[in-house]
Amino acid sequence: MPSTSIRKTEYDPSRRILCVWFVSSGKRYEFEGVPPETYAAFRSSFVKGRFFNKHIRNCFPYRRVASDSHG
Repeated sequence: MPSTSIRKTEYDPSRRILCVWFVSSGKRYEFEGVPPETYAAFRSSFVKGRFFNKHIRNCFPYRRVASDSHG
């Protein structure tokens, strides 16, 4: 089921960084230190926004990534 709040995700297992793009704002955030099993559970969750809010948001350090729209 597609998420209504999360447009796209990417995960780098070697750096344990989860990138999340949001639908409403179009902004991208990187969450640091996300274990592979947390990402796997996130990917397989039926309601991604709910899983994200409960297990990722406010659980891992994050930063907003500036968009690269100029190039």
